[in-house]
Amino acid sequence: MTALKSVAMSQNSSHATGIEARCAATGMRMTEQRRVIARVLAEAVDHPDVEELYRRCVAVDDKISISTVYRTVKLFEDAGIIERHDFREGRARYEQVPESHHDHLINLRDGTVVEFTSDEIEKLQAEIARKLGYKLVDHRLELYCVPLDENKS
Repeated sequence: MTALKSVAMSQNSSHATGIEARCAATGMRMTEQRRVIARVLAEAVDHPDVEELYRRCVAVDDKISISTVYRTVKLFEDAGIIERHDFREGRARYEQVPESHHDHLINLRDGTVVEFTSDEIEKLQAEIARKLGYKLVDHRLELYCVPLDENKS
């Protein structure tokens, strides 16, 4: 039996400063609006796109423009502070670079993203690479699914 572990994203305040700390470590200047965007991203338990991120930021500071959110997301991505995901929806979604590796299962019906880890999958990927003459150094696994129960989204 495969051992799967769903990864829960915490909303505690230590994560709220994680992106800000990474920005500071790169020497990035942090404006108040960038701080709001960083905190909203750090508190996200989902993988928001820029439009959703903008909606959440405006609820905190109504002076933030959509262009500021786009520029800041690009800045954070280029600095390796957040990761961009394209989950076949035609829009990029983001999460802060995780402290530990995880994979994603995407519900094609409603767009829900479930983060999970599986030691068995990790071992199998490394073994496949080795059998083909390679050492696995990085990977990204995205499983696109629909619910087994037709009554679910």
